[in-house]
Formats: sequence, C-alpha cells, structure tokens
Amino acid sequence: MSVKFFIYLFSTILVLWAVDSININQIFKKNKIYQARAFYFCITVSLIYLVTNFIYDFFMSYH
Repeated sequence: MSVKFFIYLFSTILVLWAVDSININQIFKKNKIYQARAFYFCITVSLIYLVTNFIYDFFMSYH
C-alpha cells in the first residue's frame, strides 16, 4: 500500500476530531439541516485533502 493512503487515514482521523469541536449550529439558520450537513461534509473532505497533501509534500521534499 502507498504511504499516501496511510497519511489519508491519519489525516481523516485528525480532521474529523478537529472539526467535531466546531459548533456549526450557530452559523446556519433553523431547519437548514441538509445544507449544514453538506457544508460540514465539504469542509471535512477539503481539509482532509489539504492536510494529506501538505504532510506528503513536506516529507517528500526532504528526499
């Protein structure tokens, strides 16, 4: 398996743990559950991608 796969696993756990601490209920209007979930999903996937690529590029720049 690729090193990047394991970095994705690590960053997924890290990002989900970090994003879980944000109270996004105060940001959205009442009864906008699906929009809030879609936003949460997009933010989470984006952060996982960015963190993984940052870690991978950071360590690969030294090789």
